[in-house]
Amino acid sequence: QVQLVESGGGLVQAGGSLRLSCAASGRSFSSYHMGWFRQAPGKERAFVAVISWSGSATDYADSVKGRFTISRDNARNMVYLQMNNLKPEDTAAYYCAADRTYIDVKNMRAIDSWGQGTQVTVSA
Repeated sequence: QVQLVESGGGLVQAGGSLRLSCAASGRSFSSYHMGWFRQAPGKERAFVAVISWSGSATDYADSVKGRFTISRDNARNMVYLQMNNLKPEDTAAYYCAADRTYIDVKNMRAIDSWGQGTQVTVSA
C-alpha cells in the first residue's frame, strides 16, 4: 500500500483557482492508478477524477469536466488536481486515493489507500 497526504485546500472566491497536491510514500507508487474524490457536508463521497499509472488516461465527473485537471509526477510520487473556475457547489473535503485497478478508482470500489482529506471552500 501507499500512504497519501493531501494539501493545498483553502478558501477561495467563486471563479478562482486552487491546486491540490497529494504526496504518496511507498516504492510502488507508479503502479497505482490515482483518484480524487470529494465529500460535501451531508452528502456521500463522490468521484471527481482518475488518472492511470502512466498518466496516459484520465476521466472526470461530468460536474468538473473542463474545469478540473488531474496530473501526476511519478518521479516525485505526486498527484495534482488543478481546479479552475471554482463554484460554491465545489465546496467539500477532497480526498486522494490509490488503487491498482483503474475501474475500481472510477467506481470508488475497494480502494486500496485513502488520504485524510483537505478542505476546499468556495464563497459566492
